[in-house]
Amino acid sequence: MIAAKRDPIEDEMELTFEEYFPYTHYAAAVPELSKGRETKRHRVVIAGGGPTGLALALGLANHGVASVVLESDDTVCSGSRAGAFTRRTLEILEQLGVIDEVMRTGHSWSTGWTYFRDREVFRLQMPHDDSQKYPPAISHLQNYIEQCLVHAAERRSDLIDLRWQSRVHQMEQLERGVRVTVQTPQESYTLETDWLVACDGGRSTVRELMELRMQGQRHEGRYVIIDIRIDTEGLPVGRRCWFDPPSKPGGTLLMYKKPGGMLRFDYQLRDEDDEAEEMKPERVFAQVDRHLQMMGIHKEWKPVWMSLYRASALTLERYRHGRVLFAGDAAHLVPIFGVRGMNSAIDDAHNLAWKLAYVVRGLAGAPLLETYSQERVYAARENHRFASKSAEFMAPPTPAARLMRDAVLSLCTSDPWFSSLVNPRQHSAIPLVSSPLNMPGDVSDVFHCGPRPGDILAECPLELKGQPGHLSDLLGPRFTLLHFSVSGVLPAEWKDTTATLSSRVPLQAHTIARAKSEHASAVDVSGRLFTMYDAAPGTIYLVRPDGHIMGRWKHPSPSVLEEALARALQTETETL
Repeated sequence: MIAAKRDPIEDEMELTFEEYFPYTHYAAAVPELSKGRETKRHRVVIAGGGPTGLALALGLANHGVASVVLESDDTVCSGSRAGAFTRRTLEILEQLGVIDEVMRTGHSWSTGWTYFRDREVFRLQMPHDDSQKYPPAISHLQNYIEQCLVHAAERRSDLIDLRWQSRVHQMEQLERGVRVTVQTPQESYTLETDWLVACDGGRSTVRELMELRMQGQRHEGRYVIIDIRIDTEGLPVGRRCWFDPPSKPGGTLLMYKKPGGMLRFDYQLRDEDDEAEEMKPERVFAQVDRHLQMMGIHKEWKPVWMSLYRASALTLERYRHGRVLFAGDAAHLVPIFGVRGMNSAIDDAHNLAWKLAYVVRGLAGAPLLETYSQERVYAARENHRFASKSAEFMAPPTPAARLMRDAVLSLCTSDPWFSSLVNPRQHSAIPLVSSPLNMPGDVSDVFHCGPRPGDILAECPLELKGQPGHLSDLLGPRFTLLHFSVSGVLPAEWKDTTATLSSRVPLQAHTIARAKSEHASAVDVSGRLFTMYDAAPGTIYLVRPDGHIMGRWKHPSPSVLEEALARALQTETETL
C-alpha cells in the first residue's frame, strides 16, 4: 500500500466573503460493507468530483457504463475558478445534458480588448458566423457549471454513484484492477475497481501516491484573482486586458464580466511583493477601487472570493499507468491565459469516455486507451505552447523581454501589424492530425477543403426531417458515418456493411442530400455543407464518438469502414 502525502505544486491562498448562490452541502455516503470492504466490485472508479470527473462520469453513462465518483469535499468548488468556456466545451456540455441551463445563465461573447496604459492597441474578434450553433465563448462560473453537472449526475443515478466526503487515502494496483482505501467522516473502507481514473486536480492524491511528477515549467508572475458583485448593466461582455494600466503601473490586469452581476479581476504582483501582505483584503480592495475609478465606474461593490494563482505549464509524460488513468489538472496544468484549463480538461474527459467505455464493454482492446494518452498529451503540449507565449508576454521573464514587450505595445498604436503579436489566441479544439486512429485516404482522394482526419467536425446548418438543425445534431455516443448523395438513399452495399458492423459496435449511418428527400437524414438546404466539406455524391466522412474526424474518402468501397473500425477497436489480449 502507498500512503498519501501532500502535493505542493498548486499552493494557493484563498478567501471567501459571500456565497455565489445557495450551495448544497451533501452528506457522506458509505456503501454496504463486509469487514471494512465494499462487497461490490466496480468497473470504473473516478477520483475527484469536479468538472473533469463529473464530465467523465456523464460521458461514460452516455455509453451505458456505470461509475463511482469519489469527491473529498461536500459541495462544488468555491469561487469562479475557470471563467470562460469555448464553443468546443459547449458542444460537449450539450452531449452531457447541461447545455440549456448553462446557456440560459451565461454571457456569450466574441470580442476582447487589449490596452497599453489607457489606449486600446488590439481588438480580438473570435471567428463566428451563422453556421454555428454556439457562440465562440461564454463567461460563466465554474462552481455554477459544476452544480449543473451534479444535477445531471443525480438524474443518472442508475449509472453514476456520486459519493461526497469520500477521499482516496491509499491505493494498490492489482493484476487486473486497483484496490482503493477511501476515507469518510464515518469510517474508512476499501473497494476494488477494474479501472481508476484520477480527476482529482492539481493537488492529485492519486498522482502523489504513485510518485509521479509532471514535467514542464513554472512561469514568472503571480496573480491575485478577485470576484466582486457590482451592477454591470451597460458594461459589454468580453475579455479586457491592460498592460501597464494607470491603476497599476508596471503590471497587467485582466477583467471579465460574469453572470449574476459580477466582475472578475486577475492582476499581477511584482517580483518583490510579499504574497501575504498583498493578499490582505484591504490592499486587494484598494486595487479594485483604483481600476474601477480609472474606468469611470463609481458604483458600490462587494467582494465575493479571492485567490492567488501561479502560472504553470506542466504535464505527465503519460496519462495511462497500468489500470490507472489521469485527466484534467491531475494530468496537466495549463496557464490560465487563453482559457485553456477547464476547457482542455473537459476535452480530456470527452476523449477518454468513449475509449474507456468501449474497453469496459469489451468492444475494444485496452490498447485503445494508449491513444487517449498519446492524443491528450499532444494536446496538452500544444496548449502549453500557446499559453506559455501568452504567459511570458503577460509576465516577461527577463528585463530584456519586458523591454521588447513594451516596445511592441507602443508600436501597436502606430502600426497595426504589431497588433497581431498581442493576440491572446483563445483556446480552441486541438486538431489531432497525427493520431494513430486517423485513416489515410486513397491516393486519388484529393480534398481542397473540409475537416481533415483528426479535426473536429466543422458545424453547418441543415434541415433534419423537415426541421432546422445542425450537422452536430447527427452525432451521438457512437461512430457516425456521413454519406453525401443526391437522392439521400444509402447504397445497398453500404447499408449491408453498416448493419453488420452496427451489430458489433455503436455505429449509425446518415445520408446528406443536396435537395429535399424523404430518404435523407439531412438536407443541405443552404448548399454550404457540400462546399465546406469538398464533397461530391458518394463522399464519406467517418466521425469518432468524440466528434473528431477519423477518415474521409471521395468514392470509397464499404471495406474502408471495416478497416477503420478494426484500426480503432483493437481487441488483442494485453498483459498489464
